[in-house]
Amino acid sequence: MEKMIAFCGLACHECPALLATKANDDDKRAEVAQLWSKQFNADIKPEYINCDGCQSDSGRLFGHCQTCEIRKCGMEKKVANCAHCSDYFCEKLNNLFNMMPDAKKYLDEIRTTI
Repeated sequence: MEKMIAFCGLACHECPALLATKANDDDKRAEVAQLWSKQFNADIKPEYINCDGCQSDSGRLFGHCQTCEIRKCGMEKKVANCAHCSDYFCEKLNNLFNMMPDAKKYLDEIRTTI
């Protein structure tokens, strides 16, 4: 699968929800739901594990991606991801980068090629 980087820099192409969706694998959906339920202390059901990536217009997005402010901003600005934004990197990304430093690494890497 080709690299798919979310607006925020997360690697969609590595996301277990996307991989389970692409494979249409219900066992993998159940496995991801169980893992994320424990990891995020939430009730995540296997049927919630359907996502085509945050830049998709299919309508299949995992929970938070549907309401993500970073995604909404990127779509409004019509950028490929935040690395392409003239406001990079803004306050919206700060908390995410603190939790997921690889997202910043991906976006910084992309910015060097723009």
